[in-house]
Amino acid sequence: MSDEEHHFESKADAGASKTFPQQAGTIRKNGYIVIKNRPCKVVEVSTSKTGKHGHAKCHFVGIDIFTGKKLEDIVPSSHNCDVPHVNRTDYQLIDISEDGFVSLLTDNGGTKDDLRLPTDENLLTQIKDGFAEGKDLVVSVMSAMGEEQICALKDIGPK
Repeated sequence: MSDEEHHFESKADAGASKTFPQQAGTIRKNGYIVIKNRPCKVVEVSTSKTGKHGHAKCHFVGIDIFTGKKLEDIVPSSHNCDVPHVNRTDYQLIDISEDGFVSLLTDNGGTKDDLRLPTDENLLTQIKDGFAEGKDLVVSVMSAMGEEQICALKDIGPK
């Protein structure tokens, strides 16, 4: 037995994983999957029959939830795929700065100032026009794998 004390320096976060494993055969359309290290919403799944070597294959077509790019992957249905933890949170819009960042009101009364305006032109004009008209706007922020982006807008009436 050793009487020495061991000191460990932790350089990691709490260890909450950005993804979790799920068997490829159980992932369905409208679910989420990680393709080429990008979180994607599954828009199409097709499963091929077992071949000479015994594995059925799942062909996934997904759309990146942040960039909108179409990605594809083929995985044996018995293997595990990474599925991202996707969260949607609603925040009230307080301000839009000149450099394209938004100021949002969190549930506990603090502000969140590290989000850019969305790149989607339609959503961008809706947010800017609504804010200019003085409406009370609530934005939905989708977060997955350490990325966050405004994905939807709700009007809760005038201020």
